[in-house]
Amino acid sequence: MAATLFLRNADPLRPPEAPGLGRGLLFAVIAHAALLAALSAGVQWRTKAPPAFEAELWSAVPQAAAPKEVIPPEPEVEPEPAKPQPKPAPPPEEVQAERDAEIAIAKAREQKIKREQEAKRLAEEAERKKQLAAKEKLEREKEEKLKQAKLEKEKLDKQKQAKESKEAEARREAKLEAQRQENLKRIQGMAGASGGANATGTALKSSGPSASYAGRIMARIRPNIIYNGAPSGNPVAEVEVRVAPDGAIISRKLLKPSGDADWDKAVLRAIDKTETLPRDTDGRVPPLMVFSFDPREQTL
Repeated sequence: MAATLFLRNADPLRPPEAPGLGRGLLFAVIAHAALLAALSAGVQWRTKAPPAFEAELWSAVPQAAAPKEVIPPEPEVEPEPAKPQPKPAPPPEEVQAERDAEIAIAKAREQKIKREQEAKRLAEEAERKKQLAAKEKLEREKEEKLKQAKLEKEKLDKQKQAKESKEAEARREAKLEAQRQENLKRIQGMAGASGGANATGTALKSSGPSASYAGRIMARIRPNIIYNGAPSGNPVAEVEVRVAPDGAIISRKLLKPSGDADWDKAVLRAIDKTETLPRDTDGRVPPLMVFSFDPREQTL
């Protein structure tokens, strides 16, 4: 050990040993020796056998002993019944006959099943045809009803159109008749005529105005015309005049212009200025009159 330590210390490059290494190793050896002694003492203590004790129990009350077990005798084994002897095999003719009978029964059963299936198919086919016929019948009835309703609607529409056309024609005829009557009244001057409803004349009254009445009216209006122009061509102005029963002028309207605007305005201003027309010899005044004014006329 000293040599080892010497060799270790002789190496200058080896790090120095930790201090107290030998003392620690000694303490470890002592501790392991003490542990081994303690384990040995424990094993020897457990190897000693414990003392044994006995106890005898007695019943406090007397009791009777149970009966002795009785073993029943073994049952007698019954003899096995005798096995039936196998029947002798039937002859081949009987086997073939039975086989033919089974085949015939199977064929009959198969034919019966086929007949039942065919009858079921025919019944289903008949039921399907019946349902199809009923459906077609319903569709035909529905189409017939729709067709009838369409015809009825067309008939009503035609009647309505005929009625509307008839009413329109009646309205048109009434309108034309009203226009015709209005034109007739306008032509005949029935608005102020004194004839009967069936009269066919065209004058305002049966006797007509006097011969001098028109001149008297023109003599009343013409002095009120103020016109400084020079007429050219044929400038005649036609004016419609509506008059009240007392002779007062209600309105005037230029029916036909003369072509000279100044002359037309002068005539209308003269009528407005006149205001009242004279009565006829019978004391009446026609309600509607038409006058022609020509600037070339120098006298009434």
